[in-house]
Amino acid sequence: MNNEKSLSHLNEKGRARMVNVGDKDDTHRIAIAEGEVKMEPETLALIKDKKIAKGDVLGIAQVAGIMAAKETSRMIPLCHPLILNNVDMDFYFMDEKNSILIRSIVMTTGKTGVEMEAMHAVSVAALTIYDICKAVERGIEITHIHLVEKDGGKSGHYQGKSYLNTGEEKKNSASEGEIINEQ
Repeated sequence: MNNEKSLSHLNEKGRARMVNVGDKDDTHRIAIAEGEVKMEPETLALIKDKKIAKGDVLGIAQVAGIMAAKETSRMIPLCHPLILNNVDMDFYFMDEKNSILIRSIVMTTGKTGVEMEAMHAVSVAALTIYDICKAVERGIEITHIHLVEKDGGKSGHYQGKSYLNTGEEKKNSASEGEIINEQ
């Protein structure tokens, strides 16, 4: 970690503040986040076959993720309220891991990035899957919520790790496998 960087959400007294972005230029911003929901194979099969009693698990999680991205500044205290240009949610069955990989892509044109919106969308979609499926399985795990990529703004491009195109998961990637809930 670079020692010259400082925490931008602290003022000179060390107290929390919302960063002033007023002098920044509007630029195109994009962020991609992922997270994984691990479960028993039987639970995964029920989701795939749309046999969970509460309804279409991934359809509901998709809407929940989109709503979460739009409401991020209401949940994360120092986030700026943003007008989002696009929020897209994808779900991938990762059969070999008994899991569902959730991916969000969030875009805006503005003065600040959408990383928090993308991660918030994934988090709430994952929690929604848990909520809908908890009557079938209480041991569902939500893991690996992280920023995969961001672009735009002063800090430029960041490329992190994706769990979607590594090893065995590649056979279920967006280009080669099954995209769940494509609309």
